[in-house]
Amino acid sequence: MSEATREKALVVHARLCAEYGCPIAYFHDLDPLSELVSSLLSHRTRNADSGRAFRQLRKRFGDWVAVRDAPTADVEDAIAPVTWPEQKAPRIQAVLRDITERRGTLDAHALDFLGELPVPEARAWLEAIPGVGPKTSAAVLSFSRLRMPALPVDSHHHRVAVRLGLIPASVDVGPAHAILAAQLPPEWDAQTVYDNHEALMLHGQQCCFWQNPACGRCPVLDLCPYGQARLGDAAPREG
Repeated sequence: MSEATREKALVVHARLCAEYGCPIAYFHDLDPLSELVSSLLSHRTRNADSGRAFRQLRKRFGDWVAVRDAPTADVEDAIAPVTWPEQKAPRIQAVLRDITERRGTLDAHALDFLGELPVPEARAWLEAIPGVGPKTSAAVLSFSRLRMPALPVDSHHHRVAVRLGLIPASVDVGPAHAILAAQLPPEWDAQTVYDNHEALMLHGQQCCFWQNPACGRCPVLDLCPYGQARLGDAAPREG
């Protein structure tokens, strides 16, 4: 990775943080096991729907042991608001069984030990669970009350990074995690790393839309090859 790309990433961070008001407040305060379930529910689902499914799941079953041991059809019914509940219900139960086998417990503190590990080791432990990928592992460490400096990359964040030229269009969301995280200073704390994700995500939601992005009011237009080409009626194709 070039030094110019790192410098560009820092300028993008500074401008988008100014635009969206960093530091950005964390949106909830879940224990890491609950955050893991919440993250699994959120895949390709609107936040409002995944949040409703999470609350229904907790209300109906009470704890994660009950979710693990319930008939899968009942779990699927409880998480009906999400996309693909028929896939997510058995996946969540399998993840909960895996954690039980590896930790010997499934209480609210089962994953608290991750906070004592370096971020790469904590992510590797989580990603060894079938069905847990880079986005989910980063979300658990960053969004939960562990508040660790792990960088999640969602579809909005990824789109903005591609258009800015921070990553090639050929790099999918999963592999993008390592590349984008490596662009950030290693001394950044959890709040600053979280701000980076949130600012790029918000920019994708509020300006750099998938269709018809508002390039004319973009605070990083001068850094964006895609936006400059688009305004010049020569928009590149995105991969």
